[in-house]
Amino acid sequence: MAEQTKRRQRTWSAFGEVRRMPTEYEIVSHGTNWTLRDGRKAPLEQNPSSPANMWFRTYRDQSPLAVDDWSGFRDPDALTYRKYVAMQDGQESAVAGALDEYSDAGHDKTLPAAWLDTLQLLFSVTRFPLHGCQQIQAYIGCMAPSSYITNAATYAAADLLRRVSLVAYRTTELGIARPGQGFGEAERNLWETRQEWQPARELIETALVAYDWGEAFTALNLVIGPTLDDLLLRQLRQTAQAAGDHLTWLLLGYLTADSERRARWSGALARYAVTSRPANAAVLEKWAGKWGKRADAAAAGIAALLESAGGPPAASAAAAAAEARARLLAEAGLDQDQEAAAQ
Repeated sequence: MAEQTKRRQRTWSAFGEVRRMPTEYEIVSHGTNWTLRDGRKAPLEQNPSSPANMWFRTYRDQSPLAVDDWSGFRDPDALTYRKYVAMQDGQESAVAGALDEYSDAGHDKTLPAAWLDTLQLLFSVTRFPLHGCQQIQAYIGCMAPSSYITNAATYAAADLLRRVSLVAYRTTELGIARPGQGFGEAERNLWETRQEWQPARELIETALVAYDWGEAFTALNLVIGPTLDDLLLRQLRQTAQAAGDHLTWLLLGYLTADSERRARWSGALARYAVTSRPANAAVLEKWAGKWGKRADAAAAGIAALLESAGGPPAASAAAAAAEARARLLAEAGLDQDQEAAAQ
């Protein structure tokens, strides 16, 4: 009789004993990471002791950053693939319109030689560090312990691909307008040899071998991203406006939306980790301190380039970048004194 009266489970029973119908976001995001499937003997369908399975076991399943159920995390923007594509299609249409309008007006040929040097040093060069960040973000998505995190990181990696593509496109446009400037040819050498860029290069290349998924997330999303984006998006945008380069000002504004979205879900994920398991605060603060010191060194080099281009004094620019990182960490519920002590 008890079996007859037991409530029949509905199609969304994978969410447990919920009293509401899951949202579209939850339905298409829940349980979609195959390496986390129920009843698995190993993440991948091969020998549990294979190198790939041992990699997941070591750098994801045994990460110091752990909670009982990572599936409880939710992206504040509730992005789905459909929503993301529609949103970015609109953004790309706006970007394409701006590029066409300024190209038709012969904008690039009006830029002073000194500002072209700045664009090469602080804009065109960034396709190298940004590509490194894209690789790290994709790795976070691959190794994440929940499909909700995997999806958010995947969209963030796509944002970085979009950003790299735009930088490459503008570099080509500038090279066509000013063929003697070396656009598209000189940037690798600048990235690898220019003194001011070397702390940033060391930062990105070191982050590429932060194999623990939680440390990679902390390094890129909580430290490197907010620190460098404050310089290369917000402060460079202001400098471009003051220099009369309204196209760069517009484009960096469009890219800022992607950076802010990444900061929202990253802060929410850190808060979820700390709320679910308070011991995670010490784990995140230790990593934030470790990577914060390196990010500050990178910021100092970039800030010096920005000052030489007519931007704010290097010391204040670097301090503002550190403050941007501190705000995100504070919103994530992390102790700034502990972060500083870890440095």
